[in-house]
Amino acid sequence: MNIKALMVIIIAVLISLGIASAAGQGGAITEGGTSLFLVAAVIAFAVNWIAFIPANILKTEKFYDLTGAITYLSVIIIISSLSQPLDWRAMIVGAFVIIWALRLGSFLFMRIHADGKDIRFDEIKVNPMRFLVAWTLQGTWVFLTSASALAIITSSARLPLDIFAYVGMAIWVFGFTIEVIADRQKKQFRNNPDNKGKFINVGLWSWSRHPNYFGEITLWTGITIMSLPLLSGWQWVTLISPIFVILLLTKISGIPTLQRTAKKRWGDDKDYQEYVKNTSLLIPLPPKG
Repeated sequence: MNIKALMVIIIAVLISLGIASAAGQGGAITEGGTSLFLVAAVIAFAVNWIAFIPANILKTEKFYDLTGAITYLSVIIIISSLSQPLDWRAMIVGAFVIIWALRLGSFLFMRIHADGKDIRFDEIKVNPMRFLVAWTLQGTWVFLTSASALAIITSSARLPLDIFAYVGMAIWVFGFTIEVIADRQKKQFRNNPDNKGKFINVGLWSWSRHPNYFGEITLWTGITIMSLPLLSGWQWVTLISPIFVILLLTKISGIPTLQRTAKKRWGDDKDYQEYVKNTSLLIPLPPKG
C-alpha cells in the first residue's frame, strides 16, 4: 500500500470535515441534527469515490472533470433542497454555481474527448492509490471552493439583498464572462489548423497568460462577498473558499503545471520569451511591449 497516498487522503478528508464542522455551527441541520455543511462534505467525497471505481477499472480519466461538475451540482441541489425555504440571495448563489458547473463541466468534458487524454494522469492512473488521491482531492476542491455558497444556502439568517449581494453578483458576472470568453478564444485558436503547435497570444490571452484562471478566482470571490453579512463565529472559516481557489490555481496545480509544460514546449522560442516578458501572468493588463 502506498502510505504517502493514504496519508494525503486521510488529511484531505479530515481538513474538509473539520471545516465543515466549524462552518456548520449556527447553520441549518437535518432532522437528525446533522449539520448540512457536514452533509455537503460527505456528498462531495461520496460522488468522487463512487466515480473512482469504474475509472480505476478502466484506467481512464475521461470522466474526471465531468464528475467534478456533477459533484458541484449534487452538493448545491441536495443542500438547497434540505435548506428550504431559500431567500433570493441563496437562490441566486445556487443558480450561479449550477450555471458555472454546467458550463465548465461540459467544456472540459468535450475538450478531453477531443484531445483523447489528460497528460496529468498518465503516471497516476496506473496506480490505484495515487489515482484515488486525485479523486479525493477533487472532493476536497469542490467542498472548499463552494464553502461560501454553502454558507449562504445553509444560513439560519435570511437577509434582504444588500450592497454586498449586488457587488458580489456584479463581480461574479464579470468573472464568469472573462472565463467563458477566455475558454472560447482558446478553443477557437486550437481548432485552427494553422495554429497547431503554437501558443495562444490573442484576445484576452494577449493581456493575461491565464485569463480563464483570473475569471474563476474572480467569480468565487464574488460569491464570498455575497456571503459576508451572514457570517458569524466559526462561519468565517468559509472565507477559505477564494483563498483556496487562489492557492490552488496560482501555487499548486494550475499555473505552475501549465508553466512547466509551456516552458518545455516553447522555452527556446523567442516569440514565447517575449510573450512571457510582456504579458501579465494572471490579471489582464495591457501588454508591456
